[in-house]
Amino acid sequence: MMKLFLAVCAACAFLVPVVSADDDFSSLTTEEQIAQLQERLTAVESDVSGKLDAGDADAFWLLFGTVMVFFMQAGFAMLEVGSVQVKNTKNILIKNIFDATIAAIFWWWTGYALAFGTDTFSRTGGNGLYGGSGFFYAGKGSGDDASPLTNTPHAKLYGKASWMFQWAFAGAAATIVSGAVAERATFSAYMTYSCCLVGYIYPAVVHMGWSGDGKFSPWRSNRLFGGCGMIDFAGSGVVHMTGGIAAIICCIFVGPRQGRFGPNAHHLEQQSVIFQSLGVLILWVGWYGFNGASTLAIQGYGGVAAHVFMTTTIAAATGCLTTVFLGYMLTHIIDPGFANNGILAGLVGITAGCSTSNLWGAFFTGLIAAPVYIGASMTLKKLEIDDVVDAFPVHGACGAWGVIAAGLFASEFFYANAYYSDRKDDCAGVFYGGDGGSLAAGVVFIFCNLGWTGANITLLMLVLKYTIGVRVSEEVETIGMDDSKHGGHCDVPKGRNGFEDPMKADKTEEMA
Repeated sequence: MMKLFLAVCAACAFLVPVVSADDDFSSLTTEEQIAQLQERLTAVESDVSGKLDAGDADAFWLLFGTVMVFFMQAGFAMLEVGSVQVKNTKNILIKNIFDATIAAIFWWWTGYALAFGTDTFSRTGGNGLYGGSGFFYAGKGSGDDASPLTNTPHAKLYGKASWMFQWAFAGAAATIVSGAVAERATFSAYMTYSCCLVGYIYPAVVHMGWSGDGKFSPWRSNRLFGGCGMIDFAGSGVVHMTGGIAAIICCIFVGPRQGRFGPNAHHLEQQSVIFQSLGVLILWVGWYGFNGASTLAIQGYGGVAAHVFMTTTIAAATGCLTTVFLGYMLTHIIDPGFANNGILAGLVGITAGCSTSNLWGAFFTGLIAAPVYIGASMTLKKLEIDDVVDAFPVHGACGAWGVIAAGLFASEFFYANAYYSDRKDDCAGVFYGGDGGSLAAGVVFIFCNLGWTGANITLLMLVLKYTIGVRVSEEVETIGMDDSKHGGHCDVPKGRNGFEDPMKADKTEEMA
């Protein structure tokens, strides 16, 4: 349609001068005039098509999404650095940086192949858990540009753009844990976890949910779980829930920070609510790429992308306001922490159904995400599980809710636009007349993800605990990980966290 529109505009621009300059044009019959204009229109359209290739447009859309999602790493970094004490600033920042860099290498070596490589599930019913080709970005197809994901005719152009987009997602999944275990996890154990999550744990979840041959994938026409496959358009379950499950297990193995619980519990200062709020706003901006570019193409999907942007906005706003309201009812404080995590709860919740829910569905998804988050957060505190940034309540609990919400609120119209029109009646959400197939697939996927990610992270942490260790010594934790590992703490003056307050220093000098 875009090509035709441009061609028509160009033809109209040339129409008047051509007609006036051509003395013979008025003498032609109506049929001949139409034929001549059609020839000129075809010529212009041909010229335009050479400049607006569908493969180029789709690749650019994914690269745009990649930049937006990768920018979320800055958001995670700011959120987490604002949530820790000054003495651990360098440590949390380098972990976030390493998440992105480790993800790039291991996604290239094994992750992308296991996630999107060839599988026989759609043909034989076997496997459905992981792909088996495309390691080191080769092995399927031929030549250096061979890609394990070739779901468009423009594979060589599109494949590498897809790799970039999916790498940014893998990095986001990995970095969810860094904030949860901040201030006491050993650097070597965390780096090992990051390699394993991106290298083989997370890719299997991606394959099950998104690959054309995945067990729960909706992206095929046969062997669909529940007759529909699950609805997880941008990753409430695939990305966020996976990171959330890993986070809570790592928190259990690492244990709480000194002074967090028990008879000697005291308030642990956080570095800056400014950084926290800045990080959340950056994450919100990046989420438009996270959800919007998950259309994976822009040719013919511009309307779907615009709808995704709007549902994402509504769910984030609703999650924020509802969480602040509930938080005020509990504490009588209008807390920026509730506002920030409410935004994230709404965003995580809508990520699965962002393309299939209507606007009211997005509203209720964000509305319910708020008590899901607060309930999970309060439960962790009662169990004395120290999750510094509430990674599990936000990403794990709200991620699971997002998958369920997608199976409830998917409308026939929007399901047809985002997925397949021929099964929209059966695969719509339960509240919109669907037969429950999408919801059933989503619920079973949640339990499979719990089993797969939970078992693998538990095994990994057991091995690390009895080999290199998962927690720093009490001495290192007390003085801060920046001093022990990173050349000293940041030179940030701060009064309430043990460093001199410059305002107090100035007043002292004046009094002297």
